[in-house]
Amino acid sequence: MLRINDEAPDFTAETTHGPIQFHEWIGDGWAVLFSHPKDFTPVCTTELGSMAGLEPEFAKRGVKIIGLSVDPVATHTKWEVDIEETSGFKVNYPMIGDPELKVAKLYNMLAADAGDTAEGRTAAMNAPVRTVFVIGPDKKIKLQLVYPMTTGRNFYEILRVLDSMQLTAAHKVATPANWKNGDDVIITPAVSDEEARQKYPAGFKTIKPYLRTVAQPK
Repeated sequence: MLRINDEAPDFTAETTHGPIQFHEWIGDGWAVLFSHPKDFTPVCTTELGSMAGLEPEFAKRGVKIIGLSVDPVATHTKWEVDIEETSGFKVNYPMIGDPELKVAKLYNMLAADAGDTAEGRTAAMNAPVRTVFVIGPDKKIKLQLVYPMTTGRNFYEILRVLDSMQLTAAHKVATPANWKNGDDVIITPAVSDEEARQKYPAGFKTIKPYLRTVAQPK
């Protein structure tokens, strides 16, 4: 199984924007890879439209978006027409074609014995291929979320997590439960009280010796 901080497996694949090598495509920034069990499925259609509408928000954070579905690229292109019609947003990010299930297997979304073709497989057979991977500039997996087929993904939550991860990568802080951008943050245990006083001259709040909060750093 892939775990947090494992290197995201590299691969080459055909996409709606042409062939890519995944790590090269990511470059020096962040990336979100979100997968789908089949084209022309109702929940996934709404998700792809939602991501198309939110793409500018991801771009503000230096994050690239890429989708994956275990169907050929030619089918993705036809599906994009439906997505734009139903959501009002054009899909401008690439969609990976995975008709041989290679990427789905590489990312442990399907078992090794799942076969080597998407042909004849139903969405239910591909149900595990509903995962969101957030990958950092170091090409390591920072987050993975797996959703059931009947529950649409909350991409505002992915934006919230990205805000947290980018903030905590730049400062020695963590974010508490239900944190959103602008809320107070937690000073990590690696920072002593003396260092915290120097770092935050306006002060911080000690709730417990191991739980100290401070205004979000700029």
